[in-house]
Amino acid sequence: MLSMTPETEQRAAQLRQKLQEASYAYYALDNPIMEDAVYDRLYRELQDLEAQYPELVTPDSPTQRVGERPATHFSSVKHNIPLYSLENAFDLGELASWQGRWQRYAKENLAGSDLNLAEYVCELKIDGSAIALTYENGILVRGATRGDGVSGEDITSNIRTIRAIPLKLNLENPPALVEVRGEAFLPLDVFERINQERSQAGEALLANPRNAAAGTLRQLDAKSVAERRLDFFAYTIHLADSPSSQWESLEILQQMGFRVNPNRRLCASLAEVGAFYEQWDEGRRSLPYMTDGVVVKLNLTTLQEQLGFTQKFPRWAIALKYPAEEAPTKVAHISVNVGRTGAITPLAHLEAVQLAGTTVQRATLHNGDRIAQLDIRIGDTVIIRKAGEIIPEVVRVLHDLRPPGTEVFQMPSHCPVCGESVFKPADEAVIRCINTSCPAILKASLVHWASRDALDINGMGEKIVEQLVEKQVISSVADLYELTAAKLGDLERMGQKTAQKLVDAIATSKSKPWDRVLYGLGIRHVGSVNAQNITQKFTSVEQLANATSAQIQSIYGVGTEIADAIYQWFQVPANQALISRLQAAGLQFVAEKNEKTATNQSLQGKTFVITGTLPTLKRDEAKALIINAGGKVTGSVSAKTDYLLVGEDAGSKLDKAIELGIIQLAESELLEMLNS
Repeated sequence: MLSMTPETEQRAAQLRQKLQEASYAYYALDNPIMEDAVYDRLYRELQDLEAQYPELVTPDSPTQRVGERPATHFSSVKHNIPLYSLENAFDLGELASWQGRWQRYAKENLAGSDLNLAEYVCELKIDGSAIALTYENGILVRGATRGDGVSGEDITSNIRTIRAIPLKLNLENPPALVEVRGEAFLPLDVFERINQERSQAGEALLANPRNAAAGTLRQLDAKSVAERRLDFFAYTIHLADSPSSQWESLEILQQMGFRVNPNRRLCASLAEVGAFYEQWDEGRRSLPYMTDGVVVKLNLTTLQEQLGFTQKFPRWAIALKYPAEEAPTKVAHISVNVGRTGAITPLAHLEAVQLAGTTVQRATLHNGDRIAQLDIRIGDTVIIRKAGEIIPEVVRVLHDLRPPGTEVFQMPSHCPVCGESVFKPADEAVIRCINTSCPAILKASLVHWASRDALDINGMGEKIVEQLVEKQVISSVADLYELTAAKLGDLERMGQKTAQKLVDAIATSKSKPWDRVLYGLGIRHVGSVNAQNITQKFTSVEQLANATSAQIQSIYGVGTEIADAIYQWFQVPANQALISRLQAAGLQFVAEKNEKTATNQSLQGKTFVITGTLPTLKRDEAKALIINAGGKVTGSVSAKTDYLLVGEDAGSKLDKAIELGIIQLAESELLEMLNS
């Protein structure tokens, strides 16, 4: 093995420095200082030296941008500083309302602040994927996705492939710790090139640059990520000694070696903000990346800190979004879909059209009232947009372009699946199929029954359910418990062993507790948490079936809508017959209490909320322990919450608990309370 000389070590350091300077000039300053051929030659020299002397390899070396081996998974990491989402404003009026809100808050809580001197920083809102970067002593040590804002996925190997992200900060004396936030995005020309290549290869096209960027960041092979050539703009920095303003933060980020969007402005008034917003409404269409709005931030760091956060958003920033993109297309067909609760929803099938970077071929029409209001017909030319840039909807019909011979669309008087008459509740716009044997309702009900939070029947997915119903193997949830491996033999890809496993999984579900059974019944508005609280009060199905709506409503967290839905469900003879069959099959309709849990009321009167994945307990097991000890479990954090049980990947509930000063417990602490 060759021994390394001081000259070799020095040469490697010089090469790293030269290559880093060249990358900074090219990607951050857009001002190349080195020919590509020269860069490639120096890069190859460094690569050869590191291959010969592996001890020369450093985390900030340009050769470490792409790893040699694909990752097998991404681990979850907790952000040192939460990544809050932004409140949205959709026009200048809503922006003015936001200004009024933060100013009122400041006047009530921040005595002595001169709010008339407040400045705003406007930055284009890049339509990409938010990421968090951590630097220790100037070296990139971690890159993570936003995730839920509290925790994200560690994608450091992929982050290293993005040339606009420095592996080493461009500072002589970097701080011990720096947190940088920014947006990774796919340039439009790269997006188009990738789709051209995929089209030629007969592969499905990428939907839009935003989704493509997020998907790219989660590729397990860093080399594949490098080929996508993602770009990056930094917009926030967190230091021990914070910059005095957002504008200064952006300048510091540039000095550190990051790309900062040059299309930004320091504004002295809301009128200047409006001018910037309107300028880029048209100008954004010529940009090499997608942007869907302007982020407006109060400039002074001290004012930001004083204003703080609401339950969800910073008070000192807002995303001023551009109007949803609209596009014309034609209605090729109108169909209706039957959901689990029997709701019949009309759907417009459209000639394919590009909208906000995606291909749209269907749009919801909501209900019959909306169809009548639009006067929409097959063959019409319509204007569609994405509500919140996510769900396509029909905005209006261009009646002047209507072809002759069109007919008014009528919502069905009978269910399109089972043929039974539909029902329209007096207080609802939706029509419903109320035939519990309807195949569409049955399919959705079976999928729900077998879901993880209900009876958790392993192996009973949508494809199996579809075959069971279409081949008339079963016509009710109760029929599941009469299945044998022989009866399942006619299903596609269902061998004897697989069939027996499914039968065994169904049999195992008989042991699931009463609250899981109640949730599995699929009563409207009854979620898994409410089912826990309801079965704590009504410990048998007979008690619940004989309860009045008012009695059910007396349960903590149960309102009129839920109580009425439960009461009405138990009045239906077909549902009563279903309960009888399930009881005969051996399902649990009585809450079990052993001697230990019956006497342990250590959590009496205490309200808990659970967030994240617990080390050993499933969430429903933790709920059962709390409820059996006299506690309550609810789905959302409020001032009435006593404890937040926190596991891995805790969500926004943790933020709210911190804000409200609610006690946080680990699983071990809960178990200690129960055993004390």
